Formats: sequence, structure tokens, C-alpha cells
Amino acid sequence: MRNRAEMIALAKRILYIGLACLLLPAGLAMAQVLEPRRWSHLPVGANFAGVGYAYSDVDIFLDPALELEDVRGDIHTTVISYTRVLDVFGKSGRINFLVPYSVGRWDGLLQGEPASTRRRGFNDPRMRFAVNLLGSPAQRGAAFTRLPANTIVGVALDITAPLGEYLEERLINLGANRWIIRPQIGVVHNWDKWAAELTTSAWIFTDNDDFDVDKTREQDLLMSIQSHLIYTFRPGLWASLSAAYGGGAQSTIDGVQANDQIGNVLVSVALGVPINRRQGFKIAYIHGETTKNTGSDYDSVLLAYSIMWGGQ
Repeated sequence: MRNRAEMIALAKRILYIGLACLLLPAGLAMAQVLEPRRWSHLPVGANFAGVGYAYSDVDIFLDPALELEDVRGDIHTTVISYTRVLDVFGKSGRINFLVPYSVGRWDGLLQGEPASTRRRGFNDPRMRFAVNLLGSPAQRGAAFTRLPANTIVGVALDITAPLGEYLEERLINLGANRWIIRPQIGVVHNWDKWAAELTTSAWIFTDNDDFDVDKTREQDLLMSIQSHLIYTFRPGLWASLSAAYGGGAQSTIDGVQANDQIGNVLVSVALGVPINRRQGFKIAYIHGETTKNTGSDYDSVLLAYSIMWGGQ
């Protein structure tokens, strides 16, 4: 009986390690949400504040040798964001901040016996600085005009700071206890009421030196690309169809490689609806699937409200 109890305890520990490598932190999963209209031409001095809610239903696939079945997660995340449009040496730029808070439950069957865990707290916050180098001059007030058919090229740096909830003795955490740095290049072509966007990102992870108390977790580079086709019915009312792929990011824990290499395909539809000239909301549905034997499939629904001021 003691050996069986020890085996179940060990299996639970393996489950938590597997979940930690494949799914968490929740903030990283949220960071993979498709983001249309990130390079739009906006008036300098404009401010945007927003609050959003996302629900994700996740099915997790682990190595069959772990004897785990029906592993899944339910994650509820609330996000507060702020964006400021800047004049960067005559070019249109922006800086934005995002702070997520999540409540989640993860459970599964270990040799037919249930195991589960819950987490509640802040995820790691994000900051993004972007500049449109081509096709989007800095304009403000009466000088601001919506651009005719043109191409915009921009660059950005997205940084996730290790400030979220993290307990080194826990293997599942909402924070990652490491920096994530994402240089980005974006291209947008606008014609009539249509816009096509393409964004490429390289995810650079620093080491987590307090993984599972005293272990070091390293992670390879993750490369991702996302595309969006957007139609604007009238100012503030728009719809988008999006697709993305991300691959790489295999983990190494104290020199031992984990079977957690990412290969995810994502698709999304979104709708933006104005309330008035200054306020609006967005609803989006995102579906993600892994192309690997291990990984996760998930469905997410996002609701967000935003208000604008300034830029006159």
C-alpha cells in the first residue's frame, strides 16, 4: 500500500511538471492571443484605457508514459490595459501596458485517480513599445487624417516582466519568474475598407533559476507569425479573420530536455462595435491546436471594453 501511495504521489508530481512545462504560466497563454490592428494609424496624444475578460477551456496532451488521461484546464482572466500614442521623431508610435489577473483550475486522471490544483492571482504584466517606420507619420488634432491606400511597416518590443504570483515550491504558477522579450516586425497594407496585417515575433526567454524550488528551467527561442484580414464597415465598426503559428521553445530542466516543444496553430474571428465616438467593445473567439504529440488544444472567448480621450 505504501508503494502504491508513493507511486501516486510521484505521478502527481510528474503531472504538475508536465502541466507547468506545457501550459503555464497562464500569462504566456494569454500572450498568444491573436492581436489585429496593432499597427493602426492613430492620432498623436490619444489615450486608450480598456478592461477585458477571457475564458479559456484547455485540453492538455502529455506523454502516454505518464499514464495521464482527461487532463484539462479552465482559466478565467481579467485584463486592464492602457495605451498612449506618441510622436517618435516624426513617426507614429505607441506605448501600452497590460496587467492580467487569472483564476484557474487544472485537473486530470492519474492511473484512474483524480488530481487537481487551483490558482488565483496576478499574471506577469506586459509592456509594448512600437514605432511605425513607414507609412504612418505622426499627426495630431486637426492635422490627423485617415490614410488612403498605403503600406505601413513597424517595429516593436514587447516585454513581459517577472512580477506575477510565483511560489518556487509550487510547480504551477501564474507568473513565470523570468523575463520574456519579444521583438516584432509588422506590415499592414490598407486599401479601401480592407486591411491585411502580418506580424512576426521572436520570443526570447531568460532562465527561471527557482523552478521546482532549486532547479533551473531554460527555454529555446519561440518563433511566431500571425496574419489578419480586416474589414472596416465604418469608423469603429470592424471585423477580422486571423491565423497564426508558433513553433519551438523546448524546455531544459537542469540539463535534461523536456518533451514540451511547441507547435501551435491558431485561428480567430473578432468584431469591434462602437458605442459612440470615444467608446467601443470587442468580442473575439480563438481556437488553438497543437501539431505535436504533446501540447494543448483550447478555445477562448474574449470580451473587451475601451474608451479613448485626447488626440485633439
